[in-house]
Amino acid sequence: MTALRSALLVLCLLLLGGARDPILVPEISQHEVQVRQGFTGADLLLFGAILSPEGTRAAQDYDIIVVLEGPVRSIVLREKQKVAGMWINAASTEFRSAPSYYAIASSRPIARIVDDKTAAIYELGLKWLQLSPIGVIDPAEQKRFSAGLADLMQRQGLYRQDEGAVKISGQVLYQARIALPSSVLTGTYTAETFAVRDGKVVASAITRVEVTKEGFERFVAVNAQRNGLLYGLFAVLVSVAMGWIAGRLFALV
Repeated sequence: MTALRSALLVLCLLLLGGARDPILVPEISQHEVQVRQGFTGADLLLFGAILSPEGTRAAQDYDIIVVLEGPVRSIVLREKQKVAGMWINAASTEFRSAPSYYAIASSRPIARIVDDKTAAIYELGLKWLQLSPIGVIDPAEQKRFSAGLADLMQRQGLYRQDEGAVKISGQVLYQARIALPSSVLTGTYTAETFAVRDGKVVASAITRVEVTKEGFERFVAVNAQRNGLLYGLFAVLVSVAMGWIAGRLFALV
């Protein structure tokens, strides 16, 4: 009986071991993006490996979803309406924690990888972003404004969803390219990778990217934050000087 119990225990351990979740080993081509004069954007390569707990090749196929998200900020969204031939501000709402940048790439269409509940929990897709509107708002209005914000940010190149952009090689290696536009805000960007099987997220891992200003742009940004009064006076003096120079040039002409 003891031998039988031992054999059953070993069998159970083997079965459990075979069903253990995989390990993601993520990496990114640049951990720091420097914004200098003439910055036109950056092209990031997010890549990594899907391994078994023992560090060997994973025994099963997994879908991969990669999300790159920038610092959150408060955004006021106003709706325009045409009244008597003029466009005026109508309804508006403020979102407390909207990502300043959001990009998602996946190995297949997200709707074929996870169900709506899982997508909402992990915010996998533009329609599932938790933007946290301030104040009481009708759910239908919230949905409309959220979709409007996502559409606006997409047109500015700050939100994007690329389904099928993640390439997986030999059940082990994955990679995806994500573009940062020149208008991105500085701060810490989080790149989170999800491994999904049978509609369930079975593993996740995070890497980070720092977007910083360098050179004259950094000097201006730092002084604007630390010496607001002096920066304001300097900006006024520069504007007056440029106006005076322009006036003299036109007077000579």
